[in-house]
Parts: sequence; structure tokens; C-alpha cells
Amino acid sequence: MTVPRLQVLDPGARRALAETGAVILTGLPNSPNSLPVAASLLFGTALRELFPYRTRRSVDGEAVGLHADSFDVVVDIAGKPVRRRHPDEDHVLVLLASQAPCGGQSFVLDAHEFTDSLDAELKAFLRESDVDLYGQWAGTRGLPATPRVGRHIEFTRTGRRITRRTDGAAALHRDPAAEHVIDMLARFDTEVERVQRTLPRLRLNEGELLVLDNYRCWHGRDAHTGARTVHIQTVRTDDA
Repeated sequence: MTVPRLQVLDPGARRALAETGAVILTGLPNSPNSLPVAASLLFGTALRELFPYRTRRSVDGEAVGLHADSFDVVVDIAGKPVRRRHPDEDHVLVLLASQAPCGGQSFVLDAHEFTDSLDAELKAFLRESDVDLYGQWAGTRGLPATPRVGRHIEFTRTGRRITRRTDGAAALHRDPAAEHVIDMLARFDTEVERVQRTLPRLRLNEGELLVLDNYRCWHGRDAHTGARTVHIQTVRTDDA
């Protein structure tokens, strides 16, 4: 998909994000402080929750496949539970702090359109079958012990569609349909890998922000040599 590149103060930026599901914003300092500024300019009073930013630095990094940001992390701070990530974060902002000397191009996919193009059996699975969204990550520090049950395609109370993509999905414990679920997850992975190879690549400039509707668009990046650093922040808005 084509991702428009706009100035952060462009009055059409929010409309472009709603129409395409992704925009690249320019015109802010190359600093993690630009993440909440961009979020407030885009969403204004619709901004409900802004989660702590995180920095990802990789050296000679392998490819990162198509995914939607999703994690369930609640920590205890002075006896009070504090949510640091949410399974249904509805937008993600990625600021490229430093580009790798070679590789590292990003790619974006309209996941609604893609999953609607799949065969009837796979579409039915994505819409109708419960899975443990983080089951393959069991034992990872910080993840909940209780399975996070959900479907790949769901709808919010207000009718907004969520199309999920996580490499942590697994069959529910003792699910009598586990064999079918495992087969469908493998088929889904194959289809995602196929379409990923066909996507146009985009190269962010340092200091630019890639903003994504996390319910609609999946993203990833190619392998790279050398060091590459990004700052990432997820948010929830009224629409979530």
C-alpha cells in the first residue's frame, strides 16, 4: 500500500490516517519526545491512553515479519497495578531515530483487505475461532499466566474492526479443535509470508514518524546490516 508523507501540522494528516490506515509524519525533532506531541496533534481530545515509549536498537537485525502491535503487560508499582501495554492498542507511532547503513526498509499491509481476500475456510477461522493470542510466548517474563483468549478478527462495541496478527497465537489448552486450529494457524502464516514478499518497501528518513491504525494495518521491516534504532509508542483513543 502507498503511505502518504505529510507535515505533522498538516490539517489533512488525521483524515489521511483514517482513509489509508497509515501516514508518515515529518517536521518534528528526532527525539522520543516527539511521539506524544504527534499523538496529541493527531488525536486531540480523542486521545485516551498513552503508554510508555520503548526504544528498540538492533545490530545486523533479522527481518521483522508483518504484525500488529499487541502485548498485555501490567506491572506493580508501589503496590498499585499499572498497565504498560494493552492487547488492543489502536494506534502505534514509530520514530526512526537512526537508519541502518544497508537494509531496514519498512512495509505496511492493509490487513482488512488482505484477510477478506483469503479463502472461505481461512476467513471463517479468523472470525469464528478462539485462540490464545500469546500462547506460544508462555513463560516470557511479564506475560499473564491466564491465557488471553480472542479471535483474529473482532469488533469493538462501537463496531470498529480489529484484525490481529501476532506470532504468539496458539490453540487453547485442551481445545478439542486444537488440531484444526494448529493447521489453520500454519496456513495463515503461509499466506502472510506470501503477501509480505510482494509488498512495496518504504525507507523512512531519520526523524520521521510512521503512524499506523493498529486495528487495520500490519507492519514489518527487512533485515539490515549495521545499527538501527527506533522509538515506539502505542496509544488508545476514544474509538478503541
